[in-house]
Amino acid sequence: MSDITRNHIGPRMSQSVEHNGVIYLAGQVGDDQNADVATQTAQILAKIDKLLAECGSDKSKLLWAQLWVTDMRNFAAMNEVWDAWIDPANPPVRAGLCSALAAPDWKVEIMVMAAK
Repeated sequence: MSDITRNHIGPRMSQSVEHNGVIYLAGQVGDDQNADVATQTAQILAKIDKLLAECGSDKSKLLWAQLWVTDMRNFAAMNEVWDAWIDPANPPVRAGLCSALAAPDWKVEIMVMAAK
């Protein structure tokens, strides 16, 4: 059985978990709840870059992504930032969803898995 490594452990969840060469990130949200969708998306992607780097990976090794927006009218703005960030040679599988989030001013949440 391989080891499980948990990073940034909190009382409810870890921000990342490593197991069998796969890195699982918790859903990430923007730091500024008053920011627009593009700014929140950029903040989230910066967090993802940092968490993946701490685990010895990067966006070129993404396997899977789920992106939530609270309003489908914001989907294009989120995608514009995502498309500029993603490694075009190594895009992950992806799902885009519309849903309410845990705090009313969060407009975007992104969750990814990556290879080590």
